Amino acid sequence: MHTSGSANSNVPLLEGALRNPANPNHLMVIRPIKRTVRVYVGDALVAETKNALRVMEMGKSLYDPAIYIPATDILVTLKPLNKTSHCPLKGDASYVALNDDEIAWSYDKPLDVSRQLAGHFAFWPDKVRITEGD
Repeated sequence: MHTSGSANSNVPLLEGALRNPANPNHLMVIRPIKRTVRVYVGDALVAETKNALRVMEMGKSLYDPAIYIPATDILVTLKPLNKTSHCPLKGDASYVALNDDEIAWSYDKPLDVSRQLAGHFAFWPDKVRITEGD
């Protein structure tokens, strides 16, 4: 049996985890998706990319993974909404709509730790259908 003086010795380190300095239990991992990702609203294709990012985040609970799509791979015009929110790991989010329905969010000026999310949008999973693979 392995023992250690550290109370956290059984907690695995998440490789590449980005942590909130004010709360180390709030963390996220960002990974590239190595397959084609498509986003649909109904049957309409609204985004297609080979450069998506998967964000897995744990804060007050384990959140569902979010897929972030580069803005350059979005095929429709998204209308900015007058709505913002703040995440201590990512920064200030702004929200967008398609056909007057809030559909996605982005971090236009993310915090330095999550700068790779700049220029990407994440879609509300209950408003779209996301597929992975060719």
